[in-house]
Amino acid sequence: MKNGASVATLLALPVLCLTPIALMAQNAAPTMSFFVTSTGPGNGANLGGLAGADRHCQSLAQAKGAGNRTWRAYLSVTAAQGQPAVNAKDRIGQGPWHNAKGVMVARNVADLHSGKSNLTEENIMTEAGGRPSRHDMLTGSQLDGTAFPPGEDRTCANWTSSGEGRPWVGHSDLKARGVPPSPFNSAHASAGCSPAALQSTGGDGLFYCFATN
Repeated sequence: MKNGASVATLLALPVLCLTPIALMAQNAAPTMSFFVTSTGPGNGANLGGLAGADRHCQSLAQAKGAGNRTWRAYLSVTAAQGQPAVNAKDRIGQGPWHNAKGVMVARNVADLHSGKSNLTEENIMTEAGGRPSRHDMLTGSQLDGTAFPPGEDRTCANWTSSGEGRPWVGHSDLKARGVPPSPFNSAHASAGCSPAALQSTGGDGLFYCFATN
């Protein structure tokens, strides 16, 4: 009987030892799947096109241990030179998305572009978990996350130019001239595509990044 009790105790030890680990895993915050870039690529709104912007998202996420996800920039491009338009909302996966502190900012694409999102000034943060250094975020997008029709250049030649054009931006602090509300993705046109022009209206070549998986 004594030996039987000892065997039972030994068998139970692994379960007891693993219990705190299991509880920690259950309580762990969801992995980051949304952030604002803490820095831009460095050439104004010339991001190297969508591919260059996506690489920048991936690189910043990698530095914070989230490089196992596939990252996409929340940017639209307009139809040009025989190429179709691309909508920002169609690039970012299905959700849900969580910020660097594990807070869910939106359950899905529809909620992201509606009053059901949890996008607040406090929840919109960089990959490092801090507040963005500027409030203008490049998007080139309308309120519903779609591209603008061809006409005025709202994307700096589809994010390949730091010259002519006036890129469309949203507000990471959800304020216009310090007063809420203001859309996160579609607020106004910036002064231009160069670093100086972007900085003059509150930007610095920053944008939103979302994980698609």
